[in-house]
Amino acid sequence: MQKKPRRRILTRILWGVALVLVLAVVGVVAWSQIGVMVAEPEPLAEVRDNPDITVTDAPEGIVLEPADGASDVGLVFIPGAKVDPWGYAALLQGLAEDGVTVVITRPWLNLAFFDPRGLDSFTSAAPDVDAWAVGGHSLGGVRACQLAPDADALVLFASYCANDLSDSDLPVLSLSGSEDGLSTPEKIEEARPQLPADAKIVQIDGASHASFGDYGPQAGDGTPSISDEDMRAEVTDEVDGFLQTLVP
Repeated sequence: MQKKPRRRILTRILWGVALVLVLAVVGVVAWSQIGVMVAEPEPLAEVRDNPDITVTDAPEGIVLEPADGASDVGLVFIPGAKVDPWGYAALLQGLAEDGVTVVITRPWLNLAFFDPRGLDSFTSAAPDVDAWAVGGHSLGGVRACQLAPDADALVLFASYCANDLSDSDLPVLSLSGSEDGLSTPEKIEEARPQLPADAKIVQIDGASHASFGDYGPQAGDGTPSISDEDMRAEVTDEVDGFLQTLVP
C-alpha cells in the first residue's frame, strides 16, 4: 500500500525538476535577447556604401570581401557577448579593402559559448581561401581560442584565452586597449602565459573595450581617447600585416 504514495512523490519531484529546467532554459533565452548592443547606423552605412568591398549576408555569417576578386587569406571573427555582429563591420572593412576575406559569425543566442559549431561552418562561406585565422572580441575571443587548433592563426581583440595554447606553434596576435575597463591591461597580462611565447602582443594607446567595435559604450568600460578613424587604421595595419605572413 506504500508504493503508490512513493510513486506520487517521485512523480512530483521529477515534474518539479523538469519545470525548473524549462524555466532555466527560458530564462537564459530571454536574457540573451535583452540588452543586445546594436550596430551604430552611421558606420554601418559607410560599410554598405563602400565600393571597394562586397558585403554578403550569408548563412555562415556576414561576409566582407574585396570587390576586385577572391583573396588568399581569411578571418573568421566571433563577436563579443550580446553584441550585434554588424557592429564589427566598420572596424573590419579595412581588411577586406586590403584583400582579406572576413566572416563575422552570428553566435547562437548572441553568446559564443552557446555556439558549438566548428570552424568549417564559417570558412565554407569562402572555400577558395587558402589560409584562415580565427579571432574574436572579448568573450568571442575566448571562443576563438577554443577553435584555434583548427585554424592557421589566432587574433584576439581585447580578449584572452581560457585554454592553454602555450605549447602551440600557432601564430597569435593579441590587440588590447590601454583604457579598457573590462579586459583590463592587468587581465591581459595575467593571461599572457596561456599564449605561445612568440605571440605578438600590442596595446593600442587610448583604446577602450568598446573601441573594438561600433556599437556604443559599455557599462564598466574606460573612456577612450583614440578617434574611431585612428582606431580602425591601427587595427587594420596590425591585423593585415599579421595575416599576410600566412600567405606563402
